[in-house]
Amino acid sequence: MSDPQPVYLSDYQPPAYRVTHTELTFDLDPAATRVKARLLMERHPEADANTPLILNGEHLKLIALSIDATPLEEAAYQVDAEGLRIDQVPERFMLESEIEIAPQENTALEGLYQSNGMYCTQCEAEGFRRITFYPDRPDVMATFKVTVIGDQQREPVLLANGNPCRAW
Repeated sequence: MSDPQPVYLSDYQPPAYRVTHTELTFDLDPAATRVKARLLMERHPEADANTPLILNGEHLKLIALSIDATPLEEAAYQVDAEGLRIDQVPERFMLESEIEIAPQENTALEGLYQSNGMYCTQCEAEGFRRITFYPDRPDVMATFKVTVIGDQQREPVLLANGNPCRAW
């Protein structure tokens, strides 16, 4: 990982694609949490139609990827240590992905990690990229719907915004 580089307001460019709604489903497991993401996306009006979709992502194992419910062939996208790139996307679309992460091995204290057996998240300033592929920047203002699934024996209490939630 390279040293942090300064970001100046004078260099700001709006993202080429906007996320208008995000749905996340976490199926918790210390060694292999599955995160399903559904991102409703649209191209920025000023972005060129040939602009690729580039999403941040670190330490993510990609399981499945589709656009508008059509699975993408491996040749249609590239994944590297910094994220996901898809060269051809429609103007407006639903991007669905399933990834696997290992919270018990995440010692960076960013994204989803475990501390004393408890699941924790830290998404600011750039921790969301350790949860799923996403345009991980502060000006992405999407609505969210989040579902957390846990084993009743391992995770007897699930918290949402600090409030206990029981799905059993």
